[in-house]
Amino acid sequence: MNSSIPRRSFFTLKDLVLLVVLGAVFGFLYWILVQTWTALSIAMGPAGDLAQHILLGGWLLVAPIAIAIVRRPFAGVLAEVLASVIEVVFLGSAVGPLLLVSAALQGVGSEVPFALRRYRSFGWSTYALSGLLGSGLVFVFSAFRFGWYGQDLFFTRLIVQLLSGIIIGGLFAKVIVDALARTGVVDNFAIGRDLLAKT
Repeated sequence: MNSSIPRRSFFTLKDLVLLVVLGAVFGFLYWILVQTWTALSIAMGPAGDLAQHILLGGWLLVAPIAIAIVRRPFAGVLAEVLASVIEVVFLGSAVGPLLLVSAALQGVGSEVPFALRRYRSFGWSTYALSGLLGSGLVFVFSAFRFGWYGQDLFFTRLIVQLLSGIIIGGLFAKVIVDALARTGVVDNFAIGRDLLAKT
């Protein structure tokens, strides 16, 4: 799915309100995901440390969704950071303030494929690359933070996290965006105008 270049690079008030709403909603969902991570790690027993990599793609969702709807530079980064603020400050995530750094890296990685295509391409491959880069960039940071380099499970961690990013953080994000577009609730945003221009 292709779209025209956004006429303006700045956010409208309506765009900003939407980003705040998305940040709040996904901040809560991300907090739930942390609880799911804890439960899954216990259920997986000795392999429980891989639970975070299996679920990582879930923490990438808000960036491509925000980008696809408002189609403005930095929408993904801002949405991810807002979600992390809600998760840490208001919901008391056990991950702590460093989550803000991870969120910014996830947002940057997720946004790069859309930016390179000048916010014109919203097909499956762009979403897949978004999930791949978002999960990959935060993996580099986390690997330094937790000392994964040199571990026997290093490449297992990497592969599982990249797959999670592609499937959950990328392709599933497109499914969500397409579903929202069909409902008409985002018709007043850039995505709606682009779809209307094609009809």
